[in-house]
Amino acid sequence: MAAPIVMGNHPPNVALFITCLGDQFFPQVGESVVRILRRAGARVTFNPAQTCCGQPAFNTGYREEAREVAVRMVNLFEGADYVVAPSGSCTTMVRVFYQELFASEPELLRKVQQMQKRFFEFSEFLVKIMNAEDLGASFPHRVAYHDSCHLYRELGIETEPRKLIRAVKGIELVEMKDNRLCCGFGGTFSVKYPEVSVAMAQDKVQAAAEAGAEYLVANDAGCLMHMQGYIHRQGLPLKTLHLAELLEMHE
Repeated sequence: MAAPIVMGNHPPNVALFITCLGDQFFPQVGESVVRILRRAGARVTFNPAQTCCGQPAFNTGYREEAREVAVRMVNLFEGADYVVAPSGSCTTMVRVFYQELFASEPELLRKVQQMQKRFFEFSEFLVKIMNAEDLGASFPHRVAYHDSCHLYRELGIETEPRKLIRAVKGIELVEMKDNRLCCGFGGTFSVKYPEVSVAMAQDKVQAAAEAGAEYLVANDAGCLMHMQGYIHRQGLPLKTLHLAELLEMHE
């Protein structure tokens, strides 16, 4: 593993933003993220006062409610060297859509723009900032990687997760047909259009099975929850993992 970046005479200080779904449904992912970031050489803190980035309200048209939550977010993480989230979706909200949310408020927009420079998705931070790819994991299985929509389309993050996966000893990364297609979760989309959402999950899971994958890996809790739910209901042998969980495997 390459030597981590240091700021002055100390390792980078990283504030973890755990995300709503991570907090409620995937707490083990947050724990894995902390251990991996520390293994890569970062100092990690977690502020329990954090809540939500505001994306659910923003996506359903409640802009003022989203703004209130976002202001709290900006103020809470203002002093951090870096903020890291195990989610392309929440990272996109901060780095892309906060610009729109605060477009008419110059002072807040200035704060937002400073925060955007320091806010990273987990795989992006490991590869681009910490220069870390091989985290010492081993996992002799066939794995397919799902490109979540916000991570790929809004942030352009495609190679970083694959570099981390390929560095895992014994692993075989298999690409799915149409691997960039949405899994169907889409936040509130899955609630508003459940039939379409389930059909999209079926296509995604089928593509992973056809590729011969034993595990389906993603970087977003929403995608994982949606695909895992479909797999469970169908009684399929395919398993799901967050990238952070994979990078802690030792088999």
